[in-house]
Amino acid sequence: MSDGIREDVLLRLKTIKGHIAGIEKMVEERKGCPDILLQIAAVRSSLEKVGLFIINEHAQECFSSKEDGKITYEEMQRVIDFLIKFLK
Repeated sequence: MSDGIREDVLLRLKTIKGHIAGIEKMVEERKGCPDILLQIAAVRSSLEKVGLFIINEHAQECFSSKEDGKITYEEMQRVIDFLIKFLK
């Protein structure tokens, strides 16, 4: 992962961390369940986006590193398996 991509992922994760702290504060302040659940859904969505971003970067690294431009079935299957595990 390049430094630029790494920094982007870290920034996204720090933002998510801030949202989680906000959810914690909402619970402490006894905010309504619908408001809390809405924020939890937003955090989950953000985490999924970060995960898909990382998977995309991983796939690009795997496939662009080939000198001949050819990808084996096993290499493709490894990336697909990785994606399936993430999406479960």
